[in-house]
Amino acid sequence: MLTFVITILVLSLAFTLLNTLSLPKIKSIQPGSAKQSTPWPSVNIYVPLRNEERNVPVLISNLKKLSYPELTIYLLDDGSTDKTGTLIEELTSGDTRFHLLNGGHLPDGWVGKVHACYQLSRHGNSEYALFMDADVTLAPGTIESMVMSFEPGTGLITGFPRCPVKGILGHLLVPMQHFVVHFHLPVLLANLTVYPPATAAHGAFMMFRRESYDHIGGHRSVKDSLVEDVHISRELKKSGYRVKLANITSHVTCDMYNSDQEVWEGFSKNMFPGLGRSLLLVLLLTILYTAVYIVPLYWAVLGITGTLPAVYFIPFLLGVLQKAVVDFATGQKKWIALLMPASAFVTVILLWYSAYLGLFKKGFSWKGRVYK
Repeated sequence: MLTFVITILVLSLAFTLLNTLSLPKIKSIQPGSAKQSTPWPSVNIYVPLRNEERNVPVLISNLKKLSYPELTIYLLDDGSTDKTGTLIEELTSGDTRFHLLNGGHLPDGWVGKVHACYQLSRHGNSEYALFMDADVTLAPGTIESMVMSFEPGTGLITGFPRCPVKGILGHLLVPMQHFVVHFHLPVLLANLTVYPPATAAHGAFMMFRRESYDHIGGHRSVKDSLVEDVHISRELKKSGYRVKLANITSHVTCDMYNSDQEVWEGFSKNMFPGLGRSLLLVLLLTILYTAVYIVPLYWAVLGITGTLPAVYFIPFLLGVLQKAVVDFATGQKKWIALLMPASAFVTVILLWYSAYLGLFKKGFSWKGRVYK
């Protein structure tokens, strides 16, 4: 058993290293430093907001600092019951780049965020369309860097932002987003082919070539999806467009969750749907994570105390090293890798809770809405 677990971990570490090195980094371009023989292409930024008053001041302040020359920003208040709309009006007053829209009634068969993005997309006619969340901030030159990173045939650039962590569940679960991609996704297959199953995306930052977005019907094509970022990326691939999944952590930061409750609701909403509602995958991941990340902690304790030979400490070290590779590459706190057994344990619990919500039609709750 020990030899088998060590073998699996060594192979997993090697594959994670390959994926981490294969994930393209976006070249940083500082505003005004790139010489353009032709004018910069136009870009629309689209931000859906629902009860985001705590994020609005930082969001608007960050967007105002963007110096990209051909930029228009659309913000949609999606039925907020707080001061989201009022704050946007106050903070964007006098800046003609900003346009505040009021969201309409959510039709049957649509997911709230998807409908908000669809409404946003009906405004503006830029060459590139960036959909981003209200809790995202962009480093200077991000728009320039992304525009220059598009290649012929690329329909979308996306990636998992750097995510500051808060609370117990935040430390345990939020960095696992990066880990899952670096460990489980064949990055080269995802980026170099249009094979739909090899796809990952993050809805907090999705920059489309507008032509490709319109070609697939935009967000209308995934109107009932809780993981619309992955599904719209697959639609692009089905139409022959490549999706570039990049390491964007040096350009994009997402202050995703501010409480353990938000982490729990956010992950339980996405996990089971993200696995295609496959109970088999939930079972297989449970077996894998238990065998190679959770049980080794028990072995390590027994190894330290002398109950088992010291060699039983090796699986724990390999699991921590694998997590540390990802954390280092994505700008996460370095010591969090030591929590890998606990992260795996909580991940397994949430996997089954998300499956329970999906299979028994209890509904996934998010932003005051329940989706069944």
